[in-house]
Amino acid sequence: MKEQLTRLYQRLYDHFGPQRWWPGDTPFEVMLGAVLTQNTNWANVEKAIDNLKSAGLLSYPRLAELPSGLLAEYIRPAGYYNIKAGRLQNLFALIRDRYEGRVEALLAEETGVLRQTLLSVKGIGPETADSIVLYAAGRPVFVVDAYTYRILLRHDLICEEAGYDEIQELFMANLEPDAPLYNEFHALLVSTGKEFCRKSTPRCQGCPLAGP
Repeated sequence: MKEQLTRLYQRLYDHFGPQRWWPGDTPFEVMLGAVLTQNTNWANVEKAIDNLKSAGLLSYPRLAELPSGLLAEYIRPAGYYNIKAGRLQNLFALIRDRYEGRVEALLAEETGVLRQTLLSVKGIGPETADSIVLYAAGRPVFVVDAYTYRILLRHDLICEEAGYDEIQELFMANLEPDAPLYNEFHALLVSTGKEFCRKSTPRCQGCPLAGP
């Protein structure tokens, strides 16, 4: 399996090149993006983050003071804005109550503790938590998403019943614990899923993974 994953990575990297993902100027901005991107595309998330930047609100102290309704309006482009405003406020409450309002203190936690702490926040599941752990804290935890599942399933690397933990373990047991590698690999899978391995209309012709 290690050889298969390594070959898959190399073919994607040769085709797409470095992805420089996750876009965000600060770890806090990355955390916001990880929550906002739930059930939407990144273009919508960028609009929501731009709204916050334009209003001078893109920092923990400013956003933590914002009423839920007003926060929801700023992040409206990201969709499910009332739900996501609540989830962000749950995360802000964690930072305030357990880390004295210091985002860096949360991200400095040991990897396993950080992941479990994030998972304890209502509205944050494994994919969102791992995105924060990998992209904001720079820890070697592989992020699994719908693109990852779809690509691996179509290339017979997993079974249809495979769950999040099983797929994550597939990568982490066969690759070196290297955050930049996990970062790049996940980003390449996302690009492949968007451009070629689409849900209902896959473009197999020209896909870097086509053929033996």
